[in-house]
Amino acid sequence: MEIQIVEMAERKCKFILKNSSPAMANALRRTMLTDIPKMAIDKVEFHLGPIDVDGREFESMTPLFDEIIAHRLGMVPVPTTDMFNFKDECVCGGEGCPSCEIMYSLNKNGPCTVLSGDLQPLGSQDLKVKDEEIPIVDLADGQSILIYAHAVMGTARKHVKWQVANGVGYSYRPIITIDGDVDSPEEIAEACPKKVFDVTDGKLVVARSDDCSLCMTCVENFSKGDGPISVVGDENNFVFKFETDGSLTAEQVIDKAVEILSKETKDFASQVASL
Repeated sequence: MEIQIVEMAERKCKFILKNSSPAMANALRRTMLTDIPKMAIDKVEFHLGPIDVDGREFESMTPLFDEIIAHRLGMVPVPTTDMFNFKDECVCGGEGCPSCEIMYSLNKNGPCTVLSGDLQPLGSQDLKVKDEEIPIVDLADGQSILIYAHAVMGTARKHVKWQVANGVGYSYRPIITIDGDVDSPEEIAEACPKKVFDVTDGKLVVARSDDCSLCMTCVENFSKGDGPISVVGDENNFVFKFETDGSLTAEQVIDKAVEILSKETKDFASQVASL
């Protein structure tokens, strides 16, 4: 199995999985979706009662139930680094410490819209949430919110708030061949929804084969199934695309997914060998 990077950005990636199989491609997809650990807010403590701000009293209440606010905070992307452990594997025994937990505070008074960026880490500012413009709740005049939120490590097997990668999909890598000359090359190039073809010196040429979505427009509309254009999917090579929520970079997601899948494969082989 080999990975060839086609496009790499901080939060999205396109790559080609070479010399593999549909089973391994799907295993990699599922690993990226469910098995990569990340930090997410798992517990929220709400202050109850009045809050005094410079001699003015605010009521600690919001238009939403506390459970709804806690759920929204849980879905806010939290930065994740290798310094954090799962709570049940931490040296603190699950009590909560800087090695397995990030604590945030949020204190806002209405009227205003509370945003994810209002979460302040109790520690390094490098731990501020990645997207600061996510709306949490609107506060009216006289309303206030004071909370402490605890972020811990988890995986999407337990809850989707721990899902790093989204939109993970793959397809067979297209194999496009043009056997001889074709009629109306400009019309074919224009009809392709992915703009895979170019016209050079009056001839149709394949310019961007990996962009092909195997829609077969060129074959069905212009080759009638037995013409000079042939499009098939390569069952040993796959085009992958995915995005991240920002808690990890796209490069980190690939590295961790391959690491996890490799470890699970070796563990399975070892168990089979011991039978």
